[in-house]
Parts: sequence; C-alpha cells; structure tokens
Amino acid sequence: MPLMDHMRELRSRLVKSMMAIVVGVVVAWIFYPEILAWLVAPYEQVRPSLEEKGINTQLVMTGIGGGFQFQLKVSLIAGLLVSSPIWIWQLWSFVLPAMFKHERRIVLGLTAVCVPLFFGGVMLGYWVFPKAIQLLVGFVPEEWVSLLSGAAYLTFAIRMMLLFGVGALLPVVVVVLNRIGLVSGAQLSRARPWIIVGIFAFAAIATPTVDPITFLFLAIPMTFLHLIAERISVFSDRRKKNRTPELDDAEVSDIDDPTAV
Repeated sequence: MPLMDHMRELRSRLVKSMMAIVVGVVVAWIFYPEILAWLVAPYEQVRPSLEEKGINTQLVMTGIGGGFQFQLKVSLIAGLLVSSPIWIWQLWSFVLPAMFKHERRIVLGLTAVCVPLFFGGVMLGYWVFPKAIQLLVGFVPEEWVSLLSGAAYLTFAIRMMLLFGVGALLPVVVVVLNRIGLVSGAQLSRARPWIIVGIFAFAAIATPTVDPITFLFLAIPMTFLHLIAERISVFSDRRKKNRTPELDDAEVSDIDDPTAV
C-alpha cells in the first residue's frame, strides 16, 4: 500500500477513535451521578467507622470551578474506558495487516489475556481502596475535621486501581520474555526467591499507604501470578525441547566425511 494510502487510513482510524472517545465522554457526563456514587462508595463505606472514632471527615470541592473541573475529569476518564473497545480495535486494525498470521494470533491472544487481568487487578484495587482510606484518615486526631478535596481523592483512587491493574499484568510480561527467548523457565525457577523479594519490595514502595496489609493485598496476588507464569514458561521450554530433539552422533551429517559417497 502506498504511503499516502497508509496516512489516509491512519487519519480515518484516528478520527473514528476520537469520535468514539467524544461519545464516551458525553455518555459519562450524562451518567455522572451514577459514576460519582460508585467512585465515592469506598469512602462512604468507612466514614461511619471514622466518625465513631471521633474523626469528622468530609469530601469537599475547592475553588469556584472545582465542581466543573472534577466532573470533567471524571467524565474524561470514564469516557476513555467506555470507548476503549472501539479505539483499541481501531489501533489493532491499523497495525494487524502489517503482521504475519502467527504474529496476529499472538497479539490477539495477549490482548484477550491482558484485558481481563488488568480489569481484575483494577477491581481488586477498588476493593482494597476503603481499607487504605480508613488507615490514612484514621491518623487524624479526634475531634478534628478531615477535609478531602475531590481532586486529591480522584488522584488517589486512580493511582490505587491502576497500580493493582498494572501489577496483575506481571505474568504476561514474564511469559512474553520467555517466548522471545530472553529468559528461560529454569532461570526463573532459580531466581524465584529474589523475584519474590523484588515483588514484595515493589509492592511496599508503590502502594500509597504505609501499612503492611495494603501492600500484601498487592504482593500476594502478584507472587501467585508470577508462579503461574513460571510454570507456564517451564512447560513451554519443555515443549520446545521435545519439538527439536538433539541429534545423536549417528544422526550427524557426513557431509565432511571424505569416504562418503
């Protein structure tokens, strides 16, 4: 395909993606009350227990345009997520024709695995979110008022859920590294203790809280997923070895044998 045809196709894909995102943002803007209720549910879940400790906490909007900016941010993020099947498909539709058939199968397979893993990690982060709020706001002295700005709350929530979502993709990274030959299953098995230590260190540093409970909710699933990826890599290496058995001395070519006919 000529370069200009590629550029026209790229423009078409980008326009369709932008239109899908705009529609997604509009839909999110319309359903903003429901999205806001879902987003604030973890906070409302722990608020009574904080009030029992004598901590008065409130979510507030600062500035004249604070409410508008917050609704716009929420709608943009939700619109990107709602429209993600469309703009991701437009991206793949532009890239896939340039790939070989086996490469397409690999890419589509990775996409089919990564999407549920990522959203599973996001939902785990959403489930842990109330515990993080309760812990951090719990440090406020009794009879004090804790005012949480909407922007800070949204940033914390996104960071929490994205962290768990990205952490859930660890096994995919390990398997891909094994498939392209950068690491073997045997190497992963030998380095298992150090990898687990690294996972726990990453979880302890990356989680926005300082308590051991929250980072364990991230580290333990990541460790479990890594062990699954390690077993997959070992099994894959065995299959490769069985497909290409080593030749014994009797099977070596006699091309250099001067007595060969």
